[in-house]
Amino acid sequence: MRIKFSVLVGILLLFAVSAGATVDDSLSFAYEAAAPYVKHGYTMREDAWAGDLGVGDRKAVTAQLFWGNEYWFILASNTKTAHITVHLYDSSGKLADTESWQKGGIAAVRVNCQKTGTYYAIIQVVRSPEDRTNWALVYGYH
Repeated sequence: MRIKFSVLVGILLLFAVSAGATVDDSLSFAYEAAAPYVKHGYTMREDAWAGDLGVGDRKAVTAQLFWGNEYWFILASNTKTAHITVHLYDSSGKLADTESWQKGGIAAVRVNCQKTGTYYAIIQVVRSPEDRTNWALVYGYH
């Protein structure tokens, strides 16, 4: 199901401002970082994950990906100076990243899905000035 990106971002920003919750801020930053991919034809999924991690901690989230599709996973934190990473692995544990980047409190990874199945996005807070760093992960396909 396609979602009008600008409406979704507007709702998320409105909720983040009214709630004042930093996990919501991270989610808003993730959707903002996804904007260039939407302009290039990617459809953002409604699925999103969020939480907080300590420095050095990792978290795995699962996603069902389909052969032939290309995906971008975007991880963001409201802590702009945090160094965060995201990498994707297939169900056999093989690294599936095609391309990745990290800048400030945002990281992203592109995957050209070679087989349909469950994939694992491994997120990590490598460095942060905070004891616990809020994060949010969104993804889209093309």
